[in-house]
Amino acid sequence: MFYVFALICAFLLIFFGYTNYRRSSDRLTKIKQDVQRLEICADVTAISNAHRSILIGELNSPVSALLSSFSYISQDVDAALNQKSPYNQRLALSAVAEKLNSLIRELTRSSDKYSVRFRPIATNWSEIVTNHIRELAEAVELRQEIDNPYIIGVPLTEQQEIFTGRTDIGTRIEQLLLDRRRPPLLLYGQRRMGKTSLLNNLGRLLPSTIIPMFVDLQGPVASASDSAGFLYNIAKSMTNSSQRQSALTLPSLDRETLQHDPFTRFDEWLDEVEQALQQNIALLALDEFEALDNAITKGRFDQEDVLGMLRHVIQHRPRLKVLLAGSRAIEEFQRWASYLINVQVVHISYLKQPEARQLIEQPVQDFPLRYEPNAVDRVLQLTRCHPFLIQLLCAEIIALKNEQDPSIRRLVTLADVEAAIPDALSVGSFFFADIQSNQADAAGLAILQFLAAQGEGAIVSRLTILQHFPDKSHALNLLRQRELIEEVSEGYRFQVELIRRWFASSLSVL
Repeated sequence: MFYVFALICAFLLIFFGYTNYRRSSDRLTKIKQDVQRLEICADVTAISNAHRSILIGELNSPVSALLSSFSYISQDVDAALNQKSPYNQRLALSAVAEKLNSLIRELTRSSDKYSVRFRPIATNWSEIVTNHIRELAEAVELRQEIDNPYIIGVPLTEQQEIFTGRTDIGTRIEQLLLDRRRPPLLLYGQRRMGKTSLLNNLGRLLPSTIIPMFVDLQGPVASASDSAGFLYNIAKSMTNSSQRQSALTLPSLDRETLQHDPFTRFDEWLDEVEQALQQNIALLALDEFEALDNAITKGRFDQEDVLGMLRHVIQHRPRLKVLLAGSRAIEEFQRWASYLINVQVVHISYLKQPEARQLIEQPVQDFPLRYEPNAVDRVLQLTRCHPFLIQLLCAEIIALKNEQDPSIRRLVTLADVEAAIPDALSVGSFFFADIQSNQADAAGLAILQFLAAQGEGAIVSRLTILQHFPDKSHALNLLRQRELIEEVSEGYRFQVELIRRWFASSLSVL
């Protein structure tokens, strides 16, 4: 019996060893195929599609990390090509070209054996993207079109001139950063209100002694497979952001260092970061913190490790300030509230009217389009100075003007504004659909559609609403909290006319 048992065990060891070998061999074959696909990309379209088949996260190795870098660059190219105007495509592709140049420099310095294989790929992609940028510029000049500077669907970076206003929020953040109690901050506001754009541009608004370190938690950070990858991606984002916004070079931190006892190693790296800061203050801005909360809920990261680390940074590192950004109040995430005591909320809302006028009439220097005064007023009425909706509507106005005869192309009338509304509602459907899917429950949606049917600017009393929707006062209050409706003269109305228009138009589809 002993020999039979030993024979079975040997068989199982051989079988599972062979199975693991086959799996490893299959993964290596897949990686080789991915590298070959990257090598044969001959134009921007091929580059934009490359990420759809790249293997990510299967192997914890330098090859997997490099493939991830090319995958994210491919996604950026895809997003750039989906921009409606050549101007915005050029802006987005210019940011991609910058990332590729940075990657080329990194591969040139690296002694890793894989760098030799990947550096020609990055160089080839850089040449393709640069050539396409030049072709776009030549095409716009040839057609004599109005360049569309508005950015739809992606945050503004610090390189983009169109970023407008928010000096009051910058001042508020600066004041809180100087508070000796060192409270964590929460930048809170509606979706698409410009939180990420603000974080990307904090370097413009804050004094040079405060160094923003922007970390997007929706990207590689929250999708990492383990704590080492999570902390490595945070460190990488901090390093890139500080270099980009303040020309401060932080100490390096490689993945291998984090493999054993990652949180201790990361804490030791923060010691080095504080030394590099000298007398300056770092603002660790964690955007879309809800994504990290989802990762913790799914069990990808340990709650005590992650939130305990943040609490330790807040309490014991006076030169590192923490700012969270999201579209939900911290009270909706009980575990965060219990770790981050005394959170100070910085509310981001609509632009001030002078800022909104600038965004409409002079979004960039030497903007050639002019508006009749009543046309500007109508844009303000329709958008309520919502930065995303201004850009959405104005982008469609430019698209409309470019179809008109050159003799009337450069002056926007009230009729042009009204004519651009249907296309704006269609192009911005992802924004409005998010309201329907994520910001209101079934009772809230019914109330919104009821209010939308009453017409522009209509105020409906609370009594009337609750007569139509009995026992739905909670839904009504949630809509007000989410800044979709507002209380006026003991009644309620939509805050933004364009949002009301979308809900009114959706009624005709039902």
